[in-house]
Amino acid sequence: MWNKKKAMDLIYQTGLIPIIRVDSTETAFRVAEAFITGGVSIIEVTFSVPGATDVVRKLSQELGDKVLVGTGTVLNAEMVNEAVEAGSEFIVSPGYSEELIKAAQKHSKPCIPGAMTPSEILDAHNLGADAVKVFPCGNLGGAAYIKAVRAPLPHIPLVPTGGVNLDTAGPLLEVGSFALGVGSAITDKTAIKEGRFEVITDNVKRFIHVVKKYR
Repeated sequence: MWNKKKAMDLIYQTGLIPIIRVDSTETAFRVAEAFITGGVSIIEVTFSVPGATDVVRKLSQELGDKVLVGTGTVLNAEMVNEAVEAGSEFIVSPGYSEELIKAAQKHSKPCIPGAMTPSEILDAHNLGADAVKVFPCGNLGGAAYIKAVRAPLPHIPLVPTGGVNLDTAGPLLEVGSFALGVGSAITDKTAIKEGRFEVITDNVKRFIHVVKKYR
């Protein structure tokens, strides 16, 4: 079974949190299978996926001992409770609030809420965030921004998300990112539409190679 430390250790060691943000439950399962085949044992299912809690529940039941299943786009305590009830082992949000973080703490689940400015990042950390999702990182300056923020705040684990691709992943890891939130650069929408899920598996393998190179 997962506990908070084991989950955070896996996220750091893997260096990636692949994000499933698709338009059907069936597609979500196919993408999850492609992640696993590629060698990543972490999956973030966003609440924007139709039937997201059903996807989380089934993945947790079938793969929970092998795969760390989390839920993203979690906006409040009610959604935290719903995600955890479905089997989610970590919580990710585009923003942060004390309500959200405390709800995750109540369930002893890692919480990675989103923040943008140094003040927000520090505030989220002080409220109890286990790591802080820096979003939208690409729009803020990418690796240069993470490096600047980490200078005064090196103790806060940062998870850049938004604009993370095979070109930006290395520099982001090089400046000390805890892990990377990766969406469209792995879950290629055209490949999914065409049913070529092997493309996603190949993308996962390429990202794993980058992590190994820069870690």
